[in-house]
Amino acid sequence: MNHKQYYDDFKKSIVTLVQNGKTQIQVSKEYGISLSAISRWVKLYSTVTTEDGDILTAKQVKDLQKRLQGSKRKTSY
Repeated sequence: MNHKQYYDDFKKSIVTLVQNGKTQIQVSKEYGISLSAISRWVKLYSTVTTEDGDILTAKQVKDLQKRLQGSKRKTSY
């Protein structure tokens, strides 16, 4: 299997293309990237804006959820 390494900035630019209306299939064909990679990047780099105006990536939200669950476990003993 041939695994290519991509820089984060490139991945984020691909996610931006998808968020701005290009389909994952179009981007896949145009850049020669697998659909599974694009889908994974969209999940990883899509952003969420909090009530406070902070912008978090899906990965940051997931990391925060894990930390919160870990804190809950520690305090439940």
